[in-house]
Amino acid sequence: SCGATQLCNCSSMGLDFIPSGLTSKITTLNLAHNRIKHIRSQDLQQTVNLRVLLLQSNEISSIDEDSFCSLGKLELLDMSNNNLAHLSPAWFGHLVSLQRLHLHGNSYRDLGESSPFSSLRNLSSLHLGNRWFSTIRQGNFEGIELLDKFWIEGGNLSQYEPESLKSIKKINHMIINIRSTKVFSAIVRDLLHSVIWLEVRKIAFSISAEVQPLRIMSSSFAKKISFKKAVLTDATVPEIVSILEDMPKLAEVEIIDCRLLGTGRWEIQIQANQSQTLTVLTIEKLAIEEFYLFTDLKNVEGLLSLLTKVTVVNTKVFLVPCSLSKSLLSLEYLDLSANLLGDQSLEHSACQGGWPSLQTLNLSQNSLSDLKMTVKSLSHLSRLFLLDISQNNFGDMPDVCEWPETLKYLNLSSTQIPKLTACIPPTLEVLDVSANNLREFGLQLP
Repeated sequence: SCGATQLCNCSSMGLDFIPSGLTSKITTLNLAHNRIKHIRSQDLQQTVNLRVLLLQSNEISSIDEDSFCSLGKLELLDMSNNNLAHLSPAWFGHLVSLQRLHLHGNSYRDLGESSPFSSLRNLSSLHLGNRWFSTIRQGNFEGIELLDKFWIEGGNLSQYEPESLKSIKKINHMIINIRSTKVFSAIVRDLLHSVIWLEVRKIAFSISAEVQPLRIMSSSFAKKISFKKAVLTDATVPEIVSILEDMPKLAEVEIIDCRLLGTGRWEIQIQANQSQTLTVLTIEKLAIEEFYLFTDLKNVEGLLSLLTKVTVVNTKVFLVPCSLSKSLLSLEYLDLSANLLGDQSLEHSACQGGWPSLQTLNLSQNSLSDLKMTVKSLSHLSRLFLLDISQNNFGDMPDVCEWPETLKYLNLSSTQIPKLTACIPPTLEVLDVSANNLREFGLQLP
């Protein structure tokens, strides 16, 4: 099936070995999801123009040293989710064009005594680690100076020799999944000046002592920090906030798919100077089990006046305290979609003086049901340019409404509206009323 084509797809065919007869025409070879156990010297000898080689999800446990020696043009090699118990530098010696390498989900415990990657001068993306991966040594990353994306699966990483990652001068996006806060701290110490976006996964900050190793981060030059699937508590949030506020270049914080145990009654006062650089905050799917007991967040109000973009979606928000809205002085973009805001709580959240600079507001997928009241609550937002109130249950539309005079984009899709009225503002340039119950459209629009 691969004779004449450049792209050869042999995935999920039950193959036990790499098929013979592969030619130099092929540039992409997909052998993923088979039962291949061994790669032999001659298997890929003819495929000299190969750019992409996908071998993930096989049973590969051995590779002849010179198996890849004719792949000088290879740019992507995926050997993830196999049975490799060790990595040999010889495999990678001739891959001078390689940009992306995926080695995660094998069974190696370390990367060997030296660096398997020293000849990969063009490498920009590296994904490694597995549940047995326990040791990183000095010299393991020699030869790599710059990575766009570097992902370490190190759930059980227990030994890290200091300065092992120091040789990498710049990493645009680093993802680490590590349970031990001590190892995490040692790694971050080596990356203080090289990582631009640090993403931390599956780590628990339950008690104050677990946050102490994070203190080193306050001198990191990272511009963006993400926490994914982490656990936070009332005891640790104030400390994490004060560390983040101290970071000299931090512009963006993301909290995604995390759990917060507590109700916002922080055990110590947040001691932080407002960051002069942090402007973007994103919270998605934050699970707060006792969300209905959550307190009013008064103690963070002083830290919010410089934020320009805030996203809090799918987090059971049912109210934004008026005083909090008033402290968001620079806020231009607010996404509160997929929450629990109703008509009364929106009126309180968007109180007079709240969100004074707001231009874009997304309230889709909430519990709004009275369009007249929604419009009235937002009418004082003198800079509002785009409003998304789709996927709420409005039903009837009033005859007249007072909208902000700056409104250009309005999304009213999926809101059960049967008929449009003169409530639609004349300033609009874009109106979305798709997926409604419209039976007629007689509205004169400019």
